[in-house]
Amino acid sequence: MELFKDMEFHDYEQVVVCQDKLSGLKAIIAIHDTTLGPALGGTRMWMYDTEADAFEDALRLARGMTYKNAAAGLNLGGGKTVIIGDPRKDKNEEMFRAFGRYIQGLNGRYITAEDVGTTVQDMDIIHDETDYVTGISPAFGSSGNPSPVTAYGVYVGMKAAAKEAFGTDDLAGKTVAVQGVGNVSYNLCRHLHEEGANLIVTDIHKESVERAVNDFGAKAVDVNDIYGVDCDIFAPCALGAIINDQTIPQLRAKVIAGAANNQLKEERHGNLIHEMGIAYAPDYVINAGGVINVADELNGYNRDRAMKKVEGIYDNVAKVFEIAKRDHLPTYKAADRMAEERIERMRRSRRQFLQNGHSIISRR
Repeated sequence: MELFKDMEFHDYEQVVVCQDKLSGLKAIIAIHDTTLGPALGGTRMWMYDTEADAFEDALRLARGMTYKNAAAGLNLGGGKTVIIGDPRKDKNEEMFRAFGRYIQGLNGRYITAEDVGTTVQDMDIIHDETDYVTGISPAFGSSGNPSPVTAYGVYVGMKAAAKEAFGTDDLAGKTVAVQGVGNVSYNLCRHLHEEGANLIVTDIHKESVERAVNDFGAKAVDVNDIYGVDCDIFAPCALGAIINDQTIPQLRAKVIAGAANNQLKEERHGNLIHEMGIAYAPDYVINAGGVINVADELNGYNRDRAMKKVEGIYDNVAKVFEIAKRDHLPTYKAADRMAEERIERMRRSRRQFLQNGHSIISRR
């Protein structure tokens, strides 16, 4: 890859390469945009095939966080870290302490949190070296497990998408097909069940399916059959790239709204479901409850305040549909436009401020 060319293409601000020989730390911190505030994004630990793959992933994820944070209405920019290594056997205290010192050295430009391959315990070790970390243990004033909050955000966002498709956000009697019944989607199923929705579920883990069947009266189907079931709403809550050439012809839902990241395999698949008249709630808008929740820790965590902000996902999803209709766009593009418009408004405001400040200094 050509690093500076890639950075310039999507206007990345900074990439920091970190290594600590003693602990084996090899990390890449990517900061995409800090127009709205310091960059917030988690730390992922993964065994990458090549260092180029690690750089590419860090850059892609950092840019995604810029859009997620902007669309969520947070005064935060986008960043991400990847640590190269096997999270099952390469972790040690020295590694995360060293990483924490690198974060501290950025003096608040980047704030981290847990992600794939890292845990609350890892964040606690980072916290020994820096305050620029969220998702730490509740004993330190953190919010704890983010799954229930993420699930609630998906639930209210789903209601907004239902309002667009059906003219009402009442989910009672609606059939929702949930792909994956992990920590987030189990809590989503609970909200849906309490409202009176009918559930169809699948998961690669039999015990997860049985739990949903027993607790919520869900109907279980094979993992390959979930796309074609007769339902009102399809909720992808497992793998990414599941809206693709193979699955789209099977879909019978009028709404797609779920917790999974990167649901569209390619942008053209977003165009296809738009042409089919499916109301799609873009993933990074509807699943932002977790980042909204941990962002509240930066002000001294208050659960009621955080949950009030998460409720705003309903309005955010509704606004995406408004922009889509206004500009004649598929919703995935409308979500990008919503985030970009907010960032550009702040850029203009700062530019005007600097211009005014310069003229005042000149007069003196």
